[in-house]
Amino acid sequence: MALYNYRVKKRDEDDLMEGLVEADSESMAVDILEEKGYFVLYLEPKKRGFASLKLTLGGVSAKDLVIFSRQLSILISAGVAVVDALQDVVAQTKNVKLKKAILKVSSEVEGGVKFSEALSHYPKVFDSFFINIIKSGEVSGRLQEVLIYLADQLEKDYDLKSKIKGALIYPAFVVGSLVVIGVLVMMFVVPKLTDMLTQTGAELPFTTRMLMGLSDFFLGFWWLVLIFLVGFGVAGYFIVKSPRGRAIIDNIKLHLPVFGKMFNSIAVIKFTRSLKTLSLGGVDLVQGLEITAEMVGNTVYRGLILETKEVVEGGGSIGEVFSNNKNVPKMLPQMLETGEDTGRIDDVLTKISEFYTREVNNLIANMMSLLEPFIMITLGVAVGLMITAVIMPMYEISTNM
Repeated sequence: MALYNYRVKKRDEDDLMEGLVEADSESMAVDILEEKGYFVLYLEPKKRGFASLKLTLGGVSAKDLVIFSRQLSILISAGVAVVDALQDVVAQTKNVKLKKAILKVSSEVEGGVKFSEALSHYPKVFDSFFINIIKSGEVSGRLQEVLIYLADQLEKDYDLKSKIKGALIYPAFVVGSLVVIGVLVMMFVVPKLTDMLTQTGAELPFTTRMLMGLSDFFLGFWWLVLIFLVGFGVAGYFIVKSPRGRAIIDNIKLHLPVFGKMFNSIAVIKFTRSLKTLSLGGVDLVQGLEITAEMVGNTVYRGLILETKEVVEGGGSIGEVFSNNKNVPKMLPQMLETGEDTGRIDDVLTKISEFYTREVNNLIANMMSLLEPFIMITLGVAVGLMITAVIMPMYEISTNM
């Protein structure tokens, strides 16, 4: 089967339509279009070069996909045909890249391509989880239910990410502001104040001399600091992108004090939610584990899930691999084995995800409570150092004159 770009018009209308049709040959593509009542003006095989990729280059946020999946699930549940539902959603979609992708998908589906297959042509917009859920709904004839599961899953994932980002925005803003203000003070304020102190010829305390040295370094070697920061950022980017570097970072994240527990809980939530949604959609356990491994967002857990897939294929227990790893909370393998033994794995996955979602919410609330006094203490120490290093010597000099 091949894809063909077409331009057609209705026999009794002047409006032109463009899209994609799937067929074994060009003549069969023409026949398919003519059967739908179109007059074919243009037809050629779809090219697989750069032009075919430009619509799939990112730019679609999680929020955009949440809105798209929810709108689509409502329309399909109301009995609207897939093509008509996609065209209705396009009119309400603001993201340009998502709008273009949906239009192309709609054209392909109208041309005879399966919905899941059309989505798979845009992997930068629709990930493997999204595509496989849709595919399972097509195979089982439960597309309406599957779309609701998918929309619920995406909304829960988006809410979790939003809470974590929201918890980190405040401290990140405060720390970033402190760094910027500190650099500006070191480069423009401290030199003028310390010049006054050095002109007096008095012996300066250690904190003042340290502050002066730091200020001189920023003034004389600001370019070196800039190069270091840029180099650090570039090196960090390539380390994160490399498989080895990513594995090391993910392993460190799981062992961090306080935050390590949160990252563990997030990985468990993603695993259980994704596997439950795939299971409800009719995807078998082995394939569900394979897809979930790519969705969990942590290379340590990805390796564990792929090992679990191999064990399950060999007739082993789903909790066997998890029970032998120290990073994994002990409750996870115990609950999974219970669900497997009782035949209620979906219910168990739901309970696990709900429990660890509450854990993450509590951890975020506790961290926010601890961060506020920590930031206040940091501000107090910074102000205290400035007073000790600059204000106090100036006060002593003025009183001794």
